[in-house]
Amino acid sequence: MIPVLTWLRLLRVKQWTKNAVVFAAFVFALGDRNQDLSAWELWRVCLAALAFSLVSSAVYILNDLCDAPQDRLHPIKQHRPIASGAVRRGPALAMAAILLVAGLGGAWRLGAGLLGVIGGYLALQIVYTLWLKRIALVDVIVISLGFVLRALAGAVAIHVVISPWLLVCALMLALFLGLCKRRHEKVNLAGQGTRTVLNNYDERLLDLLIAVTAATSLVCYSIYTLWPETVDKFGTPWLGATIPFVVFGLFRYMDLVYRQDKGDRPEHILLTDGPLMADVAIYGGVVLGILLLK
Repeated sequence: MIPVLTWLRLLRVKQWTKNAVVFAAFVFALGDRNQDLSAWELWRVCLAALAFSLVSSAVYILNDLCDAPQDRLHPIKQHRPIASGAVRRGPALAMAAILLVAGLGGAWRLGAGLLGVIGGYLALQIVYTLWLKRIALVDVIVISLGFVLRALAGAVAIHVVISPWLLVCALMLALFLGLCKRRHEKVNLAGQGTRTVLNNYDERLLDLLIAVTAATSLVCYSIYTLWPETVDKFGTPWLGATIPFVVFGLFRYMDLVYRQDKGDRPEHILLTDGPLMADVAIYGGVVLGILLLK
C-alpha cells in the first residue's frame, strides 16, 4: 500500500502554485470596464486551475518516469517516489492516466477553448520530455511557454480578452525563473550526469540572460500599467503604483540566487521566503484594491 504522502509527492502538489497564473486574466478583467465579467465567474477559473493542475501532475509523472536514471544521481531528486523506488512504473502510469482523464474531461466540460489550451500544453510538454529538454535555451523557453498557456487558460475559461502585455510579462518572468534555476544547476550540478543539457550552458551567458529577462519583465509590466489604453480600460492611473512591488520581488529573488545560492526550486522559494511572500501578498492586495475601489 503506497502512503498518501508518497502519492502527493509524486503529483508534486507543491508545484500547483505555478497554476496561480491561471487567475491573472480574471483579476485584471474584473476591473476592466470594457469586459462584462461577474465575480461569480471565479468558480470557473478555480475549476480551470484544478484541471491544469491535474494535467500538469500527469506530465510530472511521465517526466519522472523518463528521468528516473538521471534523478538517482541528483542529491535531491533521488528521493522522488519513482527514482527512489517508492512507486513502481505500473501504478505511476495508471495514476497519470487517471489524472489526464480527469483534467482533460474537466476542461472539456468548461469549454472547447480551455480543452484546446490544456491539450496544447500537454502536447508541448510531451515533446519537451522526449526531445526538447535536451536542447539548451530551447528547454527554458518551452517551460516558459507553459506559463503563457496557463494565463491563456484563465482567459478562455471565462471568455475574456487578455492583454498581450500580460502574456509577455508571464513569458519573461517565467524565463527569468527558469534561467535562475539553470544557473543554480550549472554551478552546483554540472558534470554529475544529472542533466546533460547543462553541459551546453555557460554560466556567464546565464548571468547575462537573467539580467536581460529581469529588466525586460520590469519594463513590460511598467509599460502595461502606464499605457494610456490600460488607464482608460481600468479607469485609473494608479496601477503604476504596483511597480515598486515588482521591483522588490525581482531584486529579492536575484539576491536569493546570487547571495544565498538558491533558485533550484522556485515554487519552494515562493512558499518559504518571508519577504518574498509578503511582497506578493501586498502586491495582490494593492492590485485588487486599485481595481475594485477605483
